[in-house]
Amino acid sequence: MAQAAAVAESPPRSRHGTTPPPERRRRGTGTHPRRLPYLLIAPAVLLMLGFIAYPVLSVFWTALQHANPTKPWRNGFAGLDNFTEIFTGDPLFWGTLTFSLKWVVVEVGLQLLFGLALALIVNQTFAGRALARALVFSPWAVSGVLTSAIWVLLYNSQTGISRYLADAGIGEYGTSWLSDTATVFPAVVVADLWRGVPFFAILILADLQSVSKDLYEAAEVDGASRFRQFFHITLPHLKDAIILSTLLRAVWEFNNVDLLYTLTGGGPAGETTTLPLYIANTSVDAHNFGYASALTTVAFVILLFCSLAYLRLSKFGGDDK
Repeated sequence: MAQAAAVAESPPRSRHGTTPPPERRRRGTGTHPRRLPYLLIAPAVLLMLGFIAYPVLSVFWTALQHANPTKPWRNGFAGLDNFTEIFTGDPLFWGTLTFSLKWVVVEVGLQLLFGLALALIVNQTFAGRALARALVFSPWAVSGVLTSAIWVLLYNSQTGISRYLADAGIGEYGTSWLSDTATVFPAVVVADLWRGVPFFAILILADLQSVSKDLYEAAEVDGASRFRQFFHITLPHLKDAIILSTLLRAVWEFNNVDLLYTLTGGGPAGETTTLPLYIANTSVDAHNFGYASALTTVAFVILLFCSLAYLRLSKFGGDDK
């Protein structure tokens, strides 16, 4: 019986009397388990390559061309001529880049400040909290085009806010805040704050609700004030949420075109022209697709470098020690 059991448990042998290696025995059993995850994600990877990688590479290639349908006799391979023109012969590039950085810093800083304040308020328990949260988050549900239309009406010199202020004795009738170089920047900043603040409030509130109440109770027992609780419990817990939200919002604000294009068109006198808006005007209005692609490539490199540097300096996802 023992000999029969040993024979039954022994691995199969080849006709030459030797046991085949494990690798040979696994042949013909189907897909290797280690390859299965790659096969499952292959369709998504192919879609990403088609919808993301191909357009990006196409822009890089067009940046090396003279591509302007209005001047076909100049079309052809340009090499680095477009990039040379950007850095040495285009004063508009530096002006729009400077304004873009100013726009991002002001908008993201103010949106973070007001978003954090709103998140802390609606995180408290009070009557009508659900309605307050709905009102706070509602601007984020409005599309960018509709937001622009709302603020165009609000800033209208005949029917907007300025008229009602003039009725109250503040300012003059017919004042257009979007046409005055002294008021256009604060006006567009306020319009974009209305849309951007809820983004920070939503992300920060979601992270606030995961903070253990026991930490605050222990801090109160130890005599810590609300001020110290905020800086020693709340802010450290919100670190990763703040870093991620500011990075995402900075990229979106840098690429902001719809609001500024609708409200000011980049004016007056180019005062509100960001780099992406300059790219849009160069490609759509001037039909200079080669130069616009070169500007897009430069903007892409700037965003990539700043994003990596920001994540590295902020130690996103790391443990504080």
